[in-house]
Amino acid sequence: MSVRQSLLAILEQGPCYGYQLRTEFERRTGGTWPLNVGQIYNTLERLERDGLVVRGAANDQGHVYWEISDAGRAEAREWLGSAVDRGQAARDELSIKLALAATLPGVDVTALIAAQREATERRLAELRRTREDDGEPATPQTIAAALLIDAQIFAAEAELGWLAHSERRLAAHPDHALALDLATERPRRGRPARALA
Repeated sequence: MSVRQSLLAILEQGPCYGYQLRTEFERRTGGTWPLNVGQIYNTLERLERDGLVVRGAANDQGHVYWEISDAGRAEAREWLGSAVDRGQAARDELSIKLALAATLPGVDVTALIAAQREATERRLAELRRTREDDGEPATPQTIAAALLIDAQIFAAEAELGWLAHSERRLAAHPDHALALDLATERPRRGRPARALA
């Protein structure tokens, strides 16, 4: 998620102060990913440094309003008009954990998959209840929140499919057939051994 571009997109509607930006972000995303006010102010300062926002004077209540610049407006529009590159996503802890577990001797990969499946099924049931319990009239806020819940539901369903696929793939190999011993050849990079005097 890009906090930087999200703040710029909100500022396109008009000047805001930091806490107001936080409230607007949460209002538009259903509070799915709450932002820390400190994170917002740090981001605003970087945006100012980069010429994408301009800091205004403080009002009577001490709120400093930030206004988007033409360059910031162009960046926000470019972000909103472009596809998200999912190929550069952060490392996925679950897939790395499963790959490592499959190659380590003595790890019960079947139990790991079962535990993850159970946790994902609980999360999926919770998300579906949240979606069903909604019952609120359709407003821009409720529709935005529903879109984010739906995305999490689809991701949980995909994770369950991937876990089932992984379980079938691993079942084709006898226990510990994938276990890797530590390599005997040492990597060339690293600290050189000290010469004995």
